[in-house]
Order: sequence, then C-alpha cells, then structure tokens
Amino acid sequence: MISCLARLAIVGLAGLVLTVGCAPPVTLNHYILNSHTVRDRGGPQPEAFALSIGLRPITLPDMVDRPQLVLRTSEHRVVLAETHRWAGPLKAEIARVLADNLAYLLGTRSISSYPQRGVERAEVRVSVDVQRFESILGKTATIDAIWTVQWTDGTQRTDSAHVQETVSDESYDALVAAHSRALMTVSQDIASTIRGGGVAASPR
Repeated sequence: MISCLARLAIVGLAGLVLTVGCAPPVTLNHYILNSHTVRDRGGPQPEAFALSIGLRPITLPDMVDRPQLVLRTSEHRVVLAETHRWAGPLKAEIARVLADNLAYLLGTRSISSYPQRGVERAEVRVSVDVQRFESILGKTATIDAIWTVQWTDGTQRTDSAHVQETVSDESYDALVAAHSRALMTVSQDIASTIRGGGVAASPR
C-alpha cells in the first residue's frame, strides 16, 4: 500500500506539473530605432552633397551592447529588461538610423555603412564612437558620441555631442522614441561636420 506521505507527494507533484503547464508564455517585446523624426520635419530638400560617404563600424560600450534594453535605476545600478529587447544588434540599429538620417540631411544616396562594400573607398569616411547610451524609463534618454570625419586628402576632424531627450511617459516605446530623437540630433551634428569640409561643428 502507498503510504499517506507518498500519496501527498504524488498529489503535490501533479499539482506542480499542472501549475507549470498552465503558466502563460513569456511575451518578448522587440523595438527598433527609427529616423522618422527627420523626415517629419518637412521643409525644402537639403542641397545635395556631392561626395560619397562611408560609415565605419559603430563602437558602443559593452554594458549596453546586448539584446536587452539596459535601464539605469540609480547612480550605481542598472537592470536588464529581459522581456524588452532590440529587434537587431544595437550597433546595427544605430548604424542604420545614422546612415538613413545622413542620407536625408545631406541629400544623397551615395552613402554606405559597414559591412557594405565601398565604405573604405568612400570620399568621406565617418567613424562614430557612442560612449554613452543611457536609458532611464519615464525620464531621459542620453547619448554621448564622438565622431571623426576623414577626407581623401588626409584631412580629418573630430567632434562630439552630449544629447539628452525627455521621455514622454513610462512606456518602453516612449524611451526608444526618445533615443531616436537623440540620434537625429547627433546625425545633424555629424552632417554639419561633413558639410563643413574640415570645419568641425560647434560642440554640445
């Protein structure tokens, strides 16, 4: 005969299996950065930039170079939002948006970004080091970036920007939208450096 304790163990195990089996699946939310904020400004088309542009690989702090959105919750603490993730590698997302923004701001289709061919053969080559990509849910999205623009004659200029955008509400969508706006501002500064032909944009 099965003892009372054995019966209780079997009943408990069966209950655990039913509980696990009925648990709802975890939903993963995926986000993309976008450049719509540039196009939505309207106005006249910018004067076309004549030289080809190559966007070299983006560099990014290891702390945020991961699938999950990384949230700062205090001065010394960050958390990974396990169910809120980038749709693609964050470096690739940033590169795509920067290239799209620059193509619009400079009025050109002659722009390539790593790993596309032609980056190193371009007449203007741009390296971007994103040193800070900070996310505070419901508060701010901050990007610190340094970029170097190099021309074929060997001339090069380095500039930087500190951009902070207010997040409109507590949602992750609002946070990602704020980062997209911050990237628009960085793109405008990079475009200014490129159009300056060796004259760097004003530091922010």
